[in-house]
Amino acid sequence: MDKLERLLNLTMTLLQTPRPLTAAQIRGRIPGYPDSDLAFRRAFERDKESLREMGVPISVEPITHTDPPADGYRIREADYYLRDPGFEHDELAALHLAASAVRLDSTHGVEGLWKLGSPGDVATDVVSAPVAELPGDPNLGPLFNAVAERRPARFRYNDRDRDVDPYRLDFQRGRWYLTGFDRDKGEERNFRVDRIAGAVTVGDARSFDRPETAVRGGPAQPWQFGEGEPVTAHLLVDRDQAGWVRGHLGDESVVEERPDGSVVFRVEVTTWPAFRSFVLTFLEHAEILSPPELRQQMVDWLVAQ
Repeated sequence: MDKLERLLNLTMTLLQTPRPLTAAQIRGRIPGYPDSDLAFRRAFERDKESLREMGVPISVEPITHTDPPADGYRIREADYYLRDPGFEHDELAALHLAASAVRLDSTHGVEGLWKLGSPGDVATDVVSAPVAELPGDPNLGPLFNAVAERRPARFRYNDRDRDVDPYRLDFQRGRWYLTGFDRDKGEERNFRVDRIAGAVTVGDARSFDRPETAVRGGPAQPWQFGEGEPVTAHLLVDRDQAGWVRGHLGDESVVEERPDGSVVFRVEVTTWPAFRSFVLTFLEHAEILSPPELRQQMVDWLVAQ
């Protein structure tokens, strides 16, 4: 019996018991534990810690009328079960498939679905190996919590302390990005999670309101990570490439659609080299229209090459 099967058995046993069970009673009911007392205690402690890391709330309660006094273990249904979100059979099956196919670093996501139940006759081990692995970061947990519960996040970024109302976390181009309202700057900003120095701390829940409209600017673009004031650039892209740029920047970036099919886009630029690289990928199919100083920087750079 592997550890995952033993953890499942332990979870179900502690959920179904009407009263707390001692460690000795658990040992007698669940197969797969080592024979020696010392090895059992070590394995049982590791199993409890693993379940708690997965979010399974194990209660430790004194058992009355025992000599010597003993502690018992159980999982209270009120602490464990989620409110039924009303998933249909095929929706729950899709969640199990997605959790099996994608891992965060080496972590499986299926454990979090135990609280939602099994999709029944749909196999949960269809994917024998993940088709994708997302990189992790020690600050992802606090940031996910901050986004979900509307907690302000405080962290060090580019040698400055930041106080941010986090709106969203995105994963793109192999990196995690945080979009939120920077209280010091008084505007929405994007942050690369791997550039956060040290640990993220979070404040009280429900401390801010999210925008009623869609949050702009995320996932962040490479030319949005400078520390200077953003410059609004107007970029003309011809018909052959305009569709791709519209899909990449979004419809809200469109300023003008010309009769020949070309499109003028509005782009907020903070990091000039990154924006220059983006424009150069289109060769003769794109042109910076404004502001004049940004257009001149492109001309000067091309002449110098």
